[in-house]
Amino acid sequence: MGSWLTTSKGSAVALVVTGAKAGLFATGGTVCSGTAGQESGMQMVRLTCSDGSKDRAEGMVDSVDKTSMKITWESGLGTETYTKSQGGQLPSGLPTAGLGS
Repeated sequence: MGSWLTTSKGSAVALVVTGAKAGLFATGGTVCSGTAGQESGMQMVRLTCSDGSKDRAEGMVDSVDKTSMKITWESGLGTETYTKSQGGQLPSGLPTAGLGS
């Protein structure tokens, strides 16, 4: 649960998990929504992106603690390490001009 941040290929990426719901936002306009939860003993994230991107459609949480989360995406994207945002809020400096509406 919470807001998690990473950078990938020069873009800021925010993954927000609230209960069983997940949302992902990346500079450049990628907006995704879906689910996060336990499946067959594994923590999974499943997303559908408005731009049709499949890069983060399905991922397995490898590890998570108070400050970081590592997800391996089934696509060729591979493994990303996210840092938990302070106070559950996205940082004010996150570039959001490219985010979809």
